[in-house]
Amino acid sequence: RQIKDKHEQELMIQSSLVNDKVMEELIPYVVKGLTEKELNAVTRDLYKKHGCSGVSFDPITAYGHGAADPHHVTDDTKGKKGDCVILDIGGVLNDYISDMTRTVFIGEVSERHKEIYQIVRDANLRGIAMAKPGNRMCDVDLACRNYIEEKGYGKYFTHRTGHSAGIEDHEVGDVSSVNEEIIEVGQCFSVEPGIYIPEENIGVRVEDLVIITEDGCHVLNHYTKDLLIVKEDGSIVKGE
Repeated sequence: RQIKDKHEQELMIQSSLVNDKVMEELIPYVVKGLTEKELNAVTRDLYKKHGCSGVSFDPITAYGHGAADPHHVTDDTKGKKGDCVILDIGGVLNDYISDMTRTVFIGEVSERHKEIYQIVRDANLRGIAMAKPGNRMCDVDLACRNYIEEKGYGKYFTHRTGHSAGIEDHEVGDVSSVNEEIIEVGQCFSVEPGIYIPEENIGVRVEDLVIITEDGCHVLNHYTKDLLIVKEDGSIVKGE
């Protein structure tokens, strides 16, 4: 199950291309006054619109304090100006899942949020750089974890860096600091570091799926990882 053949890889690539489209269409909804549950329902409808048979997992659509809890259960909270919004979403297309997380901001973004967002995005990129054959799963995790610790936020990164994916969203083989399994060509897994500070209502996660190639990895998600602010009219601008 861990090693995907060329056909399986192509199916995963196509599933993630649809996920990019769903993410692009979903983000403007964060300023429409919807509750987390209502935003969750919109997410499911978008996957149906794009031909998916269902979702890979219960979508995480979390505002503010909810985003600051990586195990948050979607509730009736509505977003407000200045909130971070975690969108952890995925759909099932031709039996293969997609999975991606982006964090956006409603109306404005504080300097504190900017700092943390940049750290998480850079940690994601460092993890992806270590995702290549011959390295270990723990090397990917530690590339993210050590960087976040260097920046002073180690205690706020409270989960493993990733998980294997394919027909199911969580398959055997995780990207954790204790998994010394050697990475092989054809494996697919997520790279999803995060920082969560509940007392400040700050939560940021950036996640991509990668497929291991002969000389590195192919990142399946193409939706931008630039810091994005969603304005009241639904327009999206990049944070400074």
